[in-house]
Amino acid sequence: MEKMGMAEPSLEELLEDKKRVRNPLVPLGAFATAGVLTAGLISFRRGNSQLGQRLMRARVVAQGATVALMVGTAYYYGENPWLSK
Repeated sequence: MEKMGMAEPSLEELLEDKKRVRNPLVPLGAFATAGVLTAGLISFRRGNSQLGQRLMRARVVAQGATVALMVGTAYYYGENPWLSK
């Protein structure tokens, strides 16, 4: 697909120069989310719905923080392939 004489780069061209960036806080956030989710489900199962509800709210916060870390890392280390070169 050509626009104004510039060919759009293919996926392979974009990925060959990309460096892999890993934020160590993202897996920690994922494990924290899974842990809070498990604790909340166990709490509901045992009949303590008030604690389960608090844990589910904490899960949403942990999950949101993890997604924010992922997006922030991608934004910070990412570059626009159409503007570079």
